[in-house]
Amino acid sequence: MQATAYTFDPQTRSGSVLLDDGTPVPFDGAAFDAGGLRLLRPGQRVRIEFAEGATGPVQERRVALVTLQTF
Repeated sequence: MQATAYTFDPQTRSGSVLLDDGTPVPFDGAAFDAGGLRLLRPGQRVRIEFAEGATGPVQERRVALVTLQTF
């Protein structure tokens, strides 16, 4: 799923993204580390993946991976 980086704290490597419909979705340091990134700037397009078996409202699902969106 594609999103836009919204916030990022380099100390904790956690932050949030905005889905294309404007829904904010938080991510933790583990999701950031899984993507292999070193830094994330607000406004960058990213790809996120949710944890296996995650159900329910999208903003309550656990993000398992955050990486840059490539075209």
